[in-house]
Amino acid sequence: MTTQQIPVVVLAGFLGAGKTTLLNHLLRQARGTRIGVMVNDFGDIGIDAMTVAGQVGSTVSLGNGCLCCAVDASELDEYLEVLTRPESRLDVIVIEASGLAEPQELVRMVLASENERIVYGGLVMVVDAAEFQDTRQRHPETDRHLGIADLVVVNKSDRVSAGELLAVREAVGGLVRRAAVVEASHGRIDPELLFDRVVPEDEIEGQMSIEDILYGSDDDGHAHPHAAYDTVSLATSAPLHPRRLMEFLDSRPEGLYRIKGFVDFGAADPANRYAVHAVGRFLRFYPEPWTGGEERTTQLVLIGSAVDAAGLRKELAACEQNGPQDAPDEHSMWGVLRYVRQTEEEPDEG
Repeated sequence: MTTQQIPVVVLAGFLGAGKTTLLNHLLRQARGTRIGVMVNDFGDIGIDAMTVAGQVGSTVSLGNGCLCCAVDASELDEYLEVLTRPESRLDVIVIEASGLAEPQELVRMVLASENERIVYGGLVMVVDAAEFQDTRQRHPETDRHLGIADLVVVNKSDRVSAGELLAVREAVGGLVRRAAVVEASHGRIDPELLFDRVVPEDEIEGQMSIEDILYGSDDDGHAHPHAAYDTVSLATSAPLHPRRLMEFLDSRPEGLYRIKGFVDFGAADPANRYAVHAVGRFLRFYPEPWTGGEERTTQLVLIGSAVDAAGLRKELAACEQNGPQDAPDEHSMWGVLRYVRQTEEEPDEG
């Protein structure tokens, strides 16, 4: 089904910011989630496995259901085709950009891909809290890169004082548009920020895995503080008004990183529910026929950093239709349909 598209996350940042550390953390926390890794910066990914994958064109298993391949940026689409084959059964693909790469170009290539099995999963920029100001001076393009990010991870936050960290946060906040900004040390962020973790059949969601019990929560022996973020959920049997929902989505606040779920538009389209996928400024709807006897509800989850949870719930509640007098008109779905991908077109950005 269209909603089973594989999110492709672009992970970028200058040399030494901690991209590889963050990626290795995600791989250690994968458990039942199958991650495809595309690397064009041959760092210490997967330890021994990357000594094999360091050859451009090779694809290796990382031993936990994840796959890794080393690629040249020009081969991006070719290897997306390889990694998205059904037999790979991947849940998410992460592209680690070279420390000197142009992330905007990688994002453009993902958005322009004609591979119908993928969907853009966001641009994650990693910055070194201890070296941020020096990096901006040496690499002025840093400001531009942060301006197009969907999520910024201020890494190595344990290496600076509280005052210095606040200054970095304020500087980053002045450069991003609507990106979420989270702090981390040793690249340890919650994978749920980037993708939905798959729980293996023999594991109850929320329980400690055998890896946690045997090896602790992280290979470096440190505690595993999840990056602070907020989750807001909405479940309602009242259909949402498409025009008001689009007004909400078009003006979604800074720090709101991901939106996922299903929307019932009621009489505006009684035949379909609409799966919604939003990350940063990217937005996509997928109409799916209602099945017979299925309860018609809207279920949404919003994930962000430093967002006003109560305010978001109030805004979403205002999108609910208020009886027959509030029925959408015949043109109200136009805004939604703009974000339903047409196979012959490139994806839109919201």
